[in-house]
Amino acid sequence: MSLQIRNLGKRYGDSVVFRQVSLDVAPGEFVAIVGESGVGKSTLLNCMAGLDNWDEGSVRLNGADLATLTDDQRALLRRQHVGFVFQAFHVLPHLDVAQNVALPLLLLGQPDEARVQAMLEAVGLAGLGQRLPQQLSGGQLQRVAIARALVHRPSLLLADEPTGNLDPATATKVMDALINQTREQGASLVLVTHSETAAARADRVLHLTSTGISA
Repeated sequence: MSLQIRNLGKRYGDSVVFRQVSLDVAPGEFVAIVGESGVGKSTLLNCMAGLDNWDEGSVRLNGADLATLTDDQRALLRRQHVGFVFQAFHVLPHLDVAQNVALPLLLLGQPDEARVQAMLEAVGLAGLGQRLPQQLSGGQLQRVAIARALVHRPSLLLADEPTGNLDPATATKVMDALINQTREQGASLVLVTHSETAAARADRVLHLTSTGISA
């Protein structure tokens, strides 16, 4: 899925979060976005997914202008074509690992236990499907989040500081799982991060400031 952003601007009241942000992400490309804390990296990622609104400019996913879509239409587009990995994991504590990973498929009405198990194995969690989230480490929880984001084979994966709460060794394993699985599926990956190590693995690194974005 192609992603095109043109002259995007976001404000909170009189405070400018960012402005004049333009970028393109080609199908299958891995783009890292870096910048100082508070510059709006997570907000920009939320705009890419249509989870947040903006004040100027446009966001297009596969040619669809998100500003022209209703909330329900945006949700359906995300459900079918976009995966999102949050820094805080956002797994559901009352569901076991396999049930958490299966959620996107259930929302699409396409349950597939074999696919769920294959994704757990791919991210190094084989045999842990029946465990509850509170029985896992932070690195394991983040790999659950990656498996959940990719189980429905999205064409675009958005990852918000996926290694921010992890030690270096675990962060490397999480990045390995993230990159290997997106490449295997041919998905585009947009990563926002403070980590120079994570960003260095991208095809392209962009720097976000309040006045725009640059290579």
